Amino acid sequence: MNQQSVHPASVLLDAQGMGQRLPVCDHYSGVEVRMRKSLQLQAQMQAEFGTCVFDVTLDCEDGAPVGQEAAHAQLVAGLACDAVKATPGARVAARVHAVDHPAFAQDMDIIAGQAGDSLSHIMLPKVESVDDVLIAEKALERLSNKRLPLHVLIESPAAVQRAFEIAAHPRVQSISFGLMDFVSAHGGAIPASAMSVAGQFAHPLVVRAKLEIAAACHAHGKVPSHCVVTEFKNPQALQAAAGKASRELGYTRMWSIHPDQIRPILAAFAPAAEEIAQAAHILASAVAVDWAPVSVDSVLHDRASYRYFWQLLTRAHQTGQVLPEAVQPWFETQPLA
Repeated sequence: MNQQSVHPASVLLDAQGMGQRLPVCDHYSGVEVRMRKSLQLQAQMQAEFGTCVFDVTLDCEDGAPVGQEAAHAQLVAGLACDAVKATPGARVAARVHAVDHPAFAQDMDIIAGQAGDSLSHIMLPKVESVDDVLIAEKALERLSNKRLPLHVLIESPAAVQRAFEIAAHPRVQSISFGLMDFVSAHGGAIPASAMSVAGQFAHPLVVRAKLEIAAACHAHGKVPSHCVVTEFKNPQALQAAAGKASRELGYTRMWSIHPDQIRPILAAFAPAAEEIAQAAHILASAVAVDWAPVSVDSVLHDRASYRYFWQLLTRAHQTGQVLPEAVQPWFETQPLA
C-alpha cells in the first residue's frame, strides 16, 4: 500500500458516514474488587490485541452503597486516574446517578471535577428527555475543561419516544437501551420473559424500542449500545444475542456485566476473516485508481461501497482482529477517533 495515498477516513467519511467509532464492548462493574479486576483485564487485553478493545465503566448508580455515595465517587475518580496513567490508551468511564437523584451533583463534582481529563465519557442513566442531557452538560462545563462526551441510558417508553431528539444533542455520543427498567415501566403489560436472552428479541414492544434507539443513533451519527444479557454463565446464548443485535437490529456496541461476556461480544461484533480479506482487496483496488469506481470480481464498486468496507475494517481493528498487511498502515498513521 502506498504510504502517501490519501487516508480512507478523509475520502469516505462525509456527511453520510460520520458515525462515532467506539469499542464494541462496554463493561460495567461497581464493587471495588471487581472494578480493579476489570481495569487489570482491560490492560491485559490491550497488550494482547494492541488496542483498547473494550471500555470499562465504573458504576456509581448501582455500585455505591447507600449512604456512602461520596466515598464511592472518590474511589471511582481515583481508579480512573490511576488506570489511565498506568496504561496509556485505556478507556475508562463512570456511570453517575440520574440527574434527579440527590447524589447526582456530588457525583459530578467529584468524578468530573477530579478525573474529567482521564475519563472517556460519563454515562447518564434514566434519561427521560434532552432536558436531562442539558443538566449534565451544564455540570460538565462547570467542572472540566475537556469536552467530555455523554452516553445516555434510555429506560422508559417516554424516553424511547424522544430518542431522536436526545440523539441529536451534540454532547451525546452513544445511547444505550435499559431493558429491565423498560419492561418494568409497562406495569405488567410486558411479561418477565421479555427480559430473558430469547424473549428480548421476540416481544414486539421491546424489539420496537431497540429499533427506535438504533435508528435515532444512526440518524445523528451516534453509537447505539445494546442492553445486557443477564444469563452470564451461558456464553453461547450471549454470543447469539450479540450477533442478533449487531446483524439484525443495527447495534454497534453492547454492554457486558461479567468478564466472561467480553470475548463473546468481541467475537460476535467482529467481521469474519473472509469479510476482512474482501474489504482489504476492494479498498486496495480503489487506491490503485485514486478512489474512482472499479470492478472487482465482476462487481462494480464506488465510494458508497468503499465506505462500507472501510467501516468494516475499522470494526475489525476495534475488535482486535488481525488485518491484512496491505491495510495496516492506515491504522498506524492516523488515529480512528
